[in-house]
Amino acid sequence: MSEFRFAHPYVLILLPLSIIFLYRWWQNRWRSRAGVLQYSDIRLLSNASSSFRLRFRQLPNIIRLAAWVLLVIALARPQSGQTQNIIRGQGIDMVIAVDISGSMAIPDFAPRNRLDASKVVIKNFISDREYDRIGMVVFANDSYQLAPPTLNYDILQNIIDDLKLAPEVGLQDGSAVGLGIASAANMLRSSKSLSQVIIVLTDGESNVGSIDAITAAEAASGLGMRLYTIGIGQRGVFSLEQPDGSVETINSNLDEGTLQEIASIGNGEYFYAADMTSLQAIYDRIDRLERSPIERSQFTRWQDISDGWIIGILILLILERILRHTIFQTIP
Repeated sequence: MSEFRFAHPYVLILLPLSIIFLYRWWQNRWRSRAGVLQYSDIRLLSNASSSFRLRFRQLPNIIRLAAWVLLVIALARPQSGQTQNIIRGQGIDMVIAVDISGSMAIPDFAPRNRLDASKVVIKNFISDREYDRIGMVVFANDSYQLAPPTLNYDILQNIIDDLKLAPEVGLQDGSAVGLGIASAANMLRSSKSLSQVIIVLTDGESNVGSIDAITAAEAASGLGMRLYTIGIGQRGVFSLEQPDGSVETINSNLDEGTLQEIASIGNGEYFYAADMTSLQAIYDRIDRLERSPIERSQFTRWQDISDGWIIGILILLILERILRHTIFQTIP
């Protein structure tokens, strides 16, 4: 951010003083010149036309006044500066692991389905962060690393916008929660942050994958990572009206017991979200729990810019001398 200041602002008090001085000097100068040329009757000049020299006779004095004003400003040392924020402290490295199995298409977050509701809330969560590196993992029958922890939140937002369900992109269905945690932990292994967080969002149970969810949680916890788990969607058996008016009975496979155990192992918390409001509230709570211990200090690099003012003064003084001894030359 650009800044402007005067290094010696007290010099600016000379501005009104110099204006008063020049004004009195002009008054005395014109009084002392009174009567240099005398006419028997000034009515002889009543019909004389007003020439350019007469109309602009004060121009050299105005130029001199402008030069004085610029001189005072230059003496006050105008400076421009570029302000930079220096961040000190340690941010948080986190990875968000999102379930993209076919069941995330259930529209019980009307008018959105589970995945679309999650995308909206995750984007809001990311937009509220400032100094924390965030990565993205998705999982279905397998896990996929979409972005390593980064501060480029615009890229993350675009990645989230493009998220699709596994069946829509030709991936095998399922919920490999253990692989999702393992992929997230693998991303954070090289992190030097003092705080490393994994957020797992799913609507089902860990039913596929070569790594057990509890084993993956224990491994991540052993590396000093904290785990938050979020279970979304209606519990148990529920009915959902379809667009054609029919009613479909859905049996939720949400395994809250395992998600609670994962969070307990990872020294985090388990949250349940049945609707959009509660899902947003969960991310708001995680946001408060995982705020970065960042200190910000401001540094401004100042640079004198009086060179232009001095050049302007010289130009004005030269112009004033030229005009006063040519076009506006007066009789002594």
